[in-house]
Amino acid sequence: MMHRKESKQTFDKPLFIISGIILIFGLIMLYSASVAVGLEWWDDSLFYVKRQLIALIIGAIAGYVAYKIDYHAWEQWSLILLLGSFMLLILVLIPGFAVSGQGAQRWLNLGFFAFQPSELVKLTLILYMSAWLSERGPHIVGSLKGGFVPFVSVLAVLAILIILEPDLGTLIIICAIGIVMYFLGGARLSHVLALIIAGSAGLIFAIKAAPYRMARFTVFINPSLDPQGAGYHIKQALLAVGSGGFTGLGLGHSRQKFLYLPEVVGDSLFAVIAEEMGFVFSVGLVCLFLWFFWRSIKISQRADDSFGRLVAIGIGIWICTQAFVNIGAMLSILPLTGLTLPLMSYGRSSLIITMASIGILLNVSKK
Repeated sequence: MMHRKESKQTFDKPLFIISGIILIFGLIMLYSASVAVGLEWWDDSLFYVKRQLIALIIGAIAGYVAYKIDYHAWEQWSLILLLGSFMLLILVLIPGFAVSGQGAQRWLNLGFFAFQPSELVKLTLILYMSAWLSERGPHIVGSLKGGFVPFVSVLAVLAILIILEPDLGTLIIICAIGIVMYFLGGARLSHVLALIIAGSAGLIFAIKAAPYRMARFTVFINPSLDPQGAGYHIKQALLAVGSGGFTGLGLGHSRQKFLYLPEVVGDSLFAVIAEEMGFVFSVGLVCLFLWFFWRSIKISQRADDSFGRLVAIGIGIWICTQAFVNIGAMLSILPLTGLTLPLMSYGRSSLIITMASIGILLNVSKK
């Protein structure tokens, strides 16, 4: 009976299908968005798609391996993985190891490709938080000495390392993941509110400390301000979204992708989707991410232990929060953060780590 029961175990097929649809649609839209910029910068219209395809293959292997490993194994290795992530974040700050770009040091030079450690931190923090919270239980997590102080210490170290890169957008996502998981793990509401207040104060300070961040925030408050400078990005994004209308201009017919829209293969990809595919497809994409989040909640509810429950909800929170922050920025609902659209935007580190995370999520669903 035990063998028969084990053979019937299967992963969450809806989650697998949703992820596959987002991946395929993302690859099609990345090709459409990247043709002009690929020709202009690299003399190759397929430059970005070819590199993304390689990352997709690596990500598929990583996701399959993660799916085959019993998720309980990650609980034992969570601390080592987090400490390893810390070491990679430190290496990024050391000259000779890092690859600089756009005024930031966020990538490690691996020779054949530049790896972004902050993407790995998103996953390792979820695994560590899940193990730490499930081991201690709500009683200890809710205490000041056993829960609040250790959690704040870990988050503070991460915040310092990531803000030095600097990468405020990623830091916001990591803090959001950590605080929500901390609350779900049994933290007191007063401790969570104190963290949100302190985090908001830190965010205001970080914005004021960097002129380009202050300019972005000012433009968010008043989009018509400085349309040829700080407001140029959001102006072009809104032009793209508005031009798409209800049904879009048609696949491949975006005008803004022809070197008008900045970061067209990265955080601006949703604007091209809205321009070419229109309101209907854009809403459909939002629904896919909402459905992804709903499946992660269902997996979390069905998990047999607190570690599995927290891992499932943590991965769901991460991927969907980042997606909606990206989409919100392109619609001028939120300030520009530089965050990519998960599983869709160009970014090899992001794609590989995200696919590995989905593999872990599918393993939790199987168990």
